[in-house]
Amino acid sequence: MGATLERTGAMNVILDAYDAPWALRVVAKVLGWPFQWLGFKGDPNMPPAPRALTALGPAYIKFGQILSTRPDVIGDELALQMRVLQDKLPPFSLAEARKTIETELDRPVEEMFADLSEPVAAASIAQVHKATLVETGEPVAVKVLRPGIERAFRKDIDAFYAAARIVDTFAPGAKRLRPLDVIEHFEGVVLGELDLRLETSAAAEFADNIADDPAITVPLVKWAYSSKRVMTLDWAEGLPAGDADAIAAAGHDRKTLGENVLRMFLTHALRDGYFHADMHQGNLKVRADGTIIAFDFGIMGRIDEYTRRVYAEILFGFIRRDYQRVAEVHFEAGYVPAHKDVDEFARALRAVGDPIFGMDASHISMGRLLSYLFEVTEKFGMETRTELILLQRTMVVVEGVSRSLYPQINIWEVARPVVEDYIKESIGPKALAKDLIKTARILSRFGPALPQMAEAALIRAHNPEPADKPRKAVGILPAAAIATAAGLAGYIFAALSH
Repeated sequence: MGATLERTGAMNVILDAYDAPWALRVVAKVLGWPFQWLGFKGDPNMPPAPRALTALGPAYIKFGQILSTRPDVIGDELALQMRVLQDKLPPFSLAEARKTIETELDRPVEEMFADLSEPVAAASIAQVHKATLVETGEPVAVKVLRPGIERAFRKDIDAFYAAARIVDTFAPGAKRLRPLDVIEHFEGVVLGELDLRLETSAAAEFADNIADDPAITVPLVKWAYSSKRVMTLDWAEGLPAGDADAIAAAGHDRKTLGENVLRMFLTHALRDGYFHADMHQGNLKVRADGTIIAFDFGIMGRIDEYTRRVYAEILFGFIRRDYQRVAEVHFEAGYVPAHKDVDEFARALRAVGDPIFGMDASHISMGRLLSYLFEVTEKFGMETRTELILLQRTMVVVEGVSRSLYPQINIWEVARPVVEDYIKESIGPKALAKDLIKTARILSRFGPALPQMAEAALIRAHNPEPADKPRKAVGILPAAAIATAAGLAGYIFAALSH
């Protein structure tokens, strides 16, 4: 990797972006020069940093797409260079795309699509062509996977596993970051992205969820023209979300758009537990009426009801500047080891929240904030939670997109109504009644089996197993009763605390 950075010139760009001292520059040159000819050359027509990442492989491009949304972390010039990774990568030929379409859909292209264009957008996984459905005359977008993309990703992931094992073995302090678990999680996300049938399904589910949301829309999928390596959707016209000047020239309110991007993400994460987890500018457009159009549903995040409630309480605590409650929620959820001091953790959180509360985003250094947050997680022994990786990653990306549209955005003001509405719905008498009904419905499914379960429990009670044998799980009825009691206590406590 270092050799490729040196050969493509990306090493100098990185050193300049962070104003590295001369001593570090000398060390980087001395160590990199002997190996630079072993690195990948990349596309010489691209800027150095994206050139290096495209040469390294598609998994590295994904990392670059995230960085492209955070000029406040990597600098404006480097972020602008990284934008080409979103949808302007070198395409593969139209002939290869036609061959894939015909193989996957088992019909000649001319029978399905008229005027299949050259690629109109190309990213790390696939590229998009514009066409017209022969059957209906509708304009559509045809997404086609890159040839050999599965093998390229497999190579990248294997390299990541090797690096994770090295870190896990030789850096004991990094074990709390669970590098192997993180790579395993990443692998699962990537494998899902390489099957466009799953993406087509995700697009359809997301469209159902947002049907009544006026600020956002998605192109409808064409199931009859979609398969594992080909996906067809309605064609949607709009301005790229990354072109702030064109958006302003078209008369759109950039403040409203920036707030809508952030508000929609929070709404989908909390209300639906299902959110677009790859919301960089290349996957968003702005329609003429100001509606946001979302594309590319290869990476979607799903979080369960319990995690949503924890996440909402943490956000609500920050909004109210109730850092003690935020700290308590972290301990209750098991995010911080129980032996740590909750009051000290609350003070650390105040040092994060108070300096940025009420400030517009243009005055906040996300780089320094992330650095301090990492120090806090290390000090309090917080482990990586793989179930939250997509949520946390998307939050960083979405906030970056919102800031690019409206640099003065106040994330707390935007988040407050969304979080408050969710809190009202998920904690209190209405939520309690809903959960009790759900619990009763689940228990009712086991009604016919209850006599046999009771008999089996009595037999086990009168015929205990030898001590050296592993004990079996408690029967479902007692376990459900315990869970219900715990839930009741939690609701009562939550209702009193709000």
